[in-house]
Amino acid sequence: MKTRIGILGLGGVGGYFGGLLAKAYFDSDTIEIVCIARGETQKAVAQNGLKIILDESEMTVFPNLVSNNPNEIGKLDYLICATKTYDIESSFESIKNCIAPNTIILPLYNGVDATERIQIAFPENVVLQGCVYIVSMIVAPGIIKKIGPYEKLFFGSKNAPVSKLKELQSIFENASIESYLVENSEETVWEKFIFISALASATSYLNQNIGGILNNPENKAVYISLLNEITAVASAKGLALPNDIVAQTIIKLEKSPQDATSSMHRDLLANRKTEVNSLTEYVVKEGLKYGVATPIYKKILEKLS
Repeated sequence: MKTRIGILGLGGVGGYFGGLLAKAYFDSDTIEIVCIARGETQKAVAQNGLKIILDESEMTVFPNLVSNNPNEIGKLDYLICATKTYDIESSFESIKNCIAPNTIILPLYNGVDATERIQIAFPENVVLQGCVYIVSMIVAPGIIKKIGPYEKLFFGSKNAPVSKLKELQSIFENASIESYLVENSEETVWEKFIFISALASATSYLNQNIGGILNNPENKAVYISLLNEITAVASAKGLALPNDIVAQTIIKLEKSPQDATSSMHRDLLANRKTEVNSLTEYVVKEGLKYGVATPIYKKILEKLS
């Protein structure tokens, strides 16, 4: 029996990492990669493959199966999900029959509440915690563009079988995915959330890319205020984050492509639905819950809502 891995969501994250998995295991006798997609994306990938554009090269890969039909997809051993946070419940509803009690689910979303939301829907399953650092986006259905060399995938769990965690890590490593199996997965996910929440909120509010945030003192001050507010919320929640988390996050941003921006900002510019509820409003709500003031987040939320 092959180990069957489903990729739910072929956007910048799911499309890129799913593409690397599809390339590595196309002719595998032990692993099958199933891309779960619908509409124009399903049609494009089925006909032309999944195209990934890098800075100096590109590749086209063909997953073992591209489908949105649960009967075709069948039961999955692992499910890697990377849709937008506002689509979590609806996307899982459409493939619930593909999830067996032993299916291990790895969420790779921008927010921090995905594991909890999925666990409520599938209480019998092991739901990991995970996050990625990458600048990638959809160019067209079935075409993903990745900018810059930086890419890291982190995942872990306090209750998952160690053998399954190591098996997944081995699957990633054999596909040349830079992945890290971490013990403190909640803190790791929150470190990423601090980075992306402040960036998404600032770029969307100020209508600036990363360079426009870092190279303008007033814009940078807004960004740093957001970092301080969200870090205070994390501290109130009892998370053991590094004392210099704000400085570390700024360094991460300085290493990012200056002409890049957040996916929420790109969605806003394209008049698409945004993840403001998960990336901005969530911080305001958690601040209220734990008695932490978040005035800049509130101001941005009022504008973006």
